Amino acid sequence: MSSPTTGSLLTADQLASLEQKVYRTIELLKTARVAKADAERDTARLREQAEMREEEMDSLRNENLALRKEREDVRSRVEKLLEQIEAMAE
Repeated sequence: MSSPTTGSLLTADQLASLEQKVYRTIELLKTARVAKADAERDTARLREQAEMREEEMDSLRNENLALRKEREDVRSRVEKLLEQIEAMAE
């Protein structure tokens, strides 16, 4: 009978070692896939939050512009009233 350790044949220890490496690689791949899925979920959530913040910023900018316009209108009306009061006082 010929021995299994000759030539390109693997020994039982080498085969066991290779098998363990394959199992570790499979576990690493599973872990990487879970991490990738988690990262994709986080990315989607963060993009959604960023879009919501952008919409909120647009709304606040519009509100700010409206308030500035309203302030200018009030200032103009108050100045006209003061001019009328001064004219009446003279």
